[in-house]
Amino acid sequence: MDSDGTQDARGTHASPVPRPAGPPEVPAMPPLPPRAPATPPLPDGSAFLTWLRAPRPDAAPGVWRFGHRPRPAEEPEEIPTRQLLSGALIAFLVGWLIWSLLQNGYIGTWWWVPFDLIVPDAWRGGDSDLGETGTFIVYQGYELLVALAIMVGAARLGRWGEVWRRFVTPRFRRPQAQETRTTPEDDPAQWNELRAAGAADAAERLAAEARSGLMRDVDHARILRAWQGVRTGRHSLATFSGAVLKDGAAACLHPSGERDLPARLARHDLVTGQVRLGTTVDDARNPYAYRGTGLALGPDLLGTSLVAVGPAGSGKTGTVVRPLAESLCLHALAGRAAVVVVGAAGAGLGPADAYDVVVRIGNQDSEYDLDLYGGSTDPDEAAAVLAEALVGDLADPHPGSDSRRSTTVLAQLLGPFRTVHGRFPSVPELRQLLDGAPGPFAALRQGLQEAGQESLLRELDARERQMGQPGDVGGVLGDRVALLDRPAFAGFFDTSGQSRPFTLKALDHPVRVRIDLPQRGHADASKMLARLVLAQFTASVAVREDRSLFACLLLDDATGVVTPEAVRGIQRLRSGNAGVVLTLRTLDDVARPLRGPLLGATGCRMALSGLTPWDGQDFAEVWGKEWTEARDVTDRQIIAETPAGKAVHMLRRVITGKAPTARAVTVRQVERERWSASELAHGVPAGHAVLSLTDVKGEHAPPLLVDLRG
Repeated sequence: MDSDGTQDARGTHASPVPRPAGPPEVPAMPPLPPRAPATPPLPDGSAFLTWLRAPRPDAAPGVWRFGHRPRPAEEPEEIPTRQLLSGALIAFLVGWLIWSLLQNGYIGTWWWVPFDLIVPDAWRGGDSDLGETGTFIVYQGYELLVALAIMVGAARLGRWGEVWRRFVTPRFRRPQAQETRTTPEDDPAQWNELRAAGAADAAERLAAEARSGLMRDVDHARILRAWQGVRTGRHSLATFSGAVLKDGAAACLHPSGERDLPARLARHDLVTGQVRLGTTVDDARNPYAYRGTGLALGPDLLGTSLVAVGPAGSGKTGTVVRPLAESLCLHALAGRAAVVVVGAAGAGLGPADAYDVVVRIGNQDSEYDLDLYGGSTDPDEAAAVLAEALVGDLADPHPGSDSRRSTTVLAQLLGPFRTVHGRFPSVPELRQLLDGAPGPFAALRQGLQEAGQESLLRELDARERQMGQPGDVGGVLGDRVALLDRPAFAGFFDTSGQSRPFTLKALDHPVRVRIDLPQRGHADASKMLARLVLAQFTASVAVREDRSLFACLLLDDATGVVTPEAVRGIQRLRSGNAGVVLTLRTLDDVARPLRGPLLGATGCRMALSGLTPWDGQDFAEVWGKEWTEARDVTDRQIIAETPAGKAVHMLRRVITGKAPTARAVTVRQVERERWSASELAHGVPAGHAVLSLTDVKGEHAPPLLVDLRG
């Protein structure tokens, strides 16, 4: 568990990769040379403080919380525009008519009775104490009160307030600046928690850095992460305060020395940990509380894993994988996450400068290699992971199946070889052993006899007896290993200590890794390597010591990767504070018995535009049904009984061209699919997707129609 991810088979370290961000008293490893910051500091901290103090109210899963304005859960009943305007006009005309009738005396003088009862007699005549002007003002004032009462009644009757709010106010409303929290007790820029814990000097230094424009969002998140380490007892308060007083906003740096990414394409909010993917469409199929809001994902949702299905060109890489990779790299710089991004070379998964480790399999200029055995020293563990990578797709696709026979065969070879040579076999050596070459077997037997390893000799004897028998999987394993024993991979998967292999044991640290697969000309080998990385990932995160660090694997194009063991591994990730993101062109790339378990194992499911009806049917089944209100409208012809009625009906038919009808409306509750297969296949516009969400706490969001370009 102490490996930093670049430990070779002999126990030596090659080029180190970053360890956790924090204020360790003694550096565990020399940091990587720092690069220039992605963006220069702002001349002042006004923009940063505005961002930091912006409201982020609690919201439903998937809602972009930055500056969010909550909406009611249910849509308020809105009067149609035509009905609203006509009602307001009619109410005005009625009020005007009543006032005219009162003024002209057509309905009597009864409306003067309250005036006669309230006003003294001395105020009514022209020779009163008030004089003619005063008397005129009294009478006119009373008439004004009556007119106001009529106007208020007409306004309430005609809903003038609704007309004003809907048609007048929006034209004169000015964009309002986002509200900021300026109360000193609640101001996050004051670092009051540090002050309360006795680190007032450190808090004042950080506040000054924020005001002067020397602090970024990554700095804020990274220092908060380090402060959490102090609260949990991992670091001392004195060490933390000393680092802050010495370096200010640059304290507790990521070992790479970087404070930001070279470039950002998506919108991020590191206070909530979210990255914005799009906007929820204002559509009747979406819940009212979600309509028009931003759609964002974070570790709380990725912790339940995500599967995105859509054809080529639907935006899986550019609008889903790339923003998520960018977000998780920012989290890694803040010491919050470890991310591994796997895809084809040139797939657009971000520049190499955004990662600490870039493994280019098949490219002889690659600085890093990939450890075929995942950094394990246990032959049984290494055999299980390698068997999943080699023949996991050939196992019975039923979720209850396994590949124990393949694991046993590999363990019978890996154990003796490691005992004799002190390392695991390279790809050519493993291929020779699986093919039953007499020379390597004789050398292993002699070495085991000299070491007195009787139990391992029995393992080797059992392997020799099984070779060539019907049902032996050694030949299949040898054929699969042969896919890696190609000239293009001659310098890779080395176990002799000559290369710098990366292992997924490094996920104990906030490391950023990109693995480029050689898909051109080596499609089968790429699928096998993708299965290898997924198997190593699920095995590594399950035994991590520090599970406060979120670990995520982003696998662009998971064709041929989903196996029964992979599904079981994905189901276990949530408890280990980890998740995977898988993209598929179609669910046909997954064996039929595994499609339901895969969609059930992932809490977040995305169907992009261009889906086939067969794929849509699988999503429709997993999203289930809901109760909805159905309205049946029936028109029936009206039969006139009297001559006058018949004449009226004839006249109406001449004018309208239609027979007089009466409409009957029947309302009933029915259970319907949230999204049908036909709607998913033909009703999702280009650049859109339907996405359902589940967070690690179990809160759900129903399928939402999302514009990924918004």
